[in-house]
Amino acid sequence: MNAMTPFDDNAANAAGASLETRDFQDIAAILMSEARIALLPQKATLVRSRLARRLRDRGVMSYRAYIDLVRRDAAERRIMVEALTTNHTHFFREGHHFDHLRDHVMPQLRIAPPRRPIRIWSSASSSGEEVYSIAMCLLGRDSREAQWLSRADVRLLATDISSEMVEATRTAVYSEQAAQAIPEPYRKLWTRTSGGKVSMGEEARSLVSALELNLFDRWPMQRPFDVIFCRNVMIYFDEEAKAELESRMIAQLVPGGHLYIGHSERLVGPERDFMIPCGQTIYRKPLDGEVRG
Repeated sequence: MNAMTPFDDNAANAAGASLETRDFQDIAAILMSEARIALLPQKATLVRSRLARRLRDRGVMSYRAYIDLVRRDAAERRIMVEALTTNHTHFFREGHHFDHLRDHVMPQLRIAPPRRPIRIWSSASSSGEEVYSIAMCLLGRDSREAQWLSRADVRLLATDISSEMVEATRTAVYSEQAAQAIPEPYRKLWTRTSGGKVSMGEEARSLVSALELNLFDRWPMQRPFDVIFCRNVMIYFDEEAKAELESRMIAQLVPGGHLYIGHSERLVGPERDFMIPCGQTIYRKPLDGEVRG
């Protein structure tokens, strides 16, 4: 395809602009630089549809002019990255992970020494459905199951590159349709319904902190984690970025800690021969001195 051949798109045309191949390549380069996301050519339609509104809002008449704006305006560059970040999620997505968390990890967490901090990280939490699914697992399907939390130091961290998604996690209010994915025992105990909306109860909200974070920036977290969920985000990175992120996350796990990744993802770095598989896309960090069998 000629480098100056435009892509057709009604959304972009509505903004009075068309996206040319060179424009797409420059936008992809910015996204790679800012977030290490590999934007493939087949994503051109996504780029056009998600950025057309920004052109209108900023009064920009072409993608070339918008790229120039993004290069000199850090705030707009951040908005562009957020606009191009996919935020698809739902409660208890890939349910086998939550079954494993409940049946195999939680029994160990419950018997941890009372003063030992227990930390769980939902690293690409989007609007919070993942981290609140984790919270509800910890709280249990019977109110008596939640009593262990009153004796324990448990905190859940939810991070996302999008400030809008972080705010949605903090607000913790969802549509009734979205809440249908929550199993009934959890929904009955740990959510509240009002005015056609479902909000997470204080029991779950009190466990969760939300933070805006680019996974390839410096991490402010000091404590290691017992569990890290990093699901359906590495599919957007190239092999080098995946291996780097895997290495950093595994280093952030306590010995014996668990890493959950997305159903279509696999460990690609040196850690794939170090971590112990213990379920579909579930890995455990060896205990000190433990040799993988």
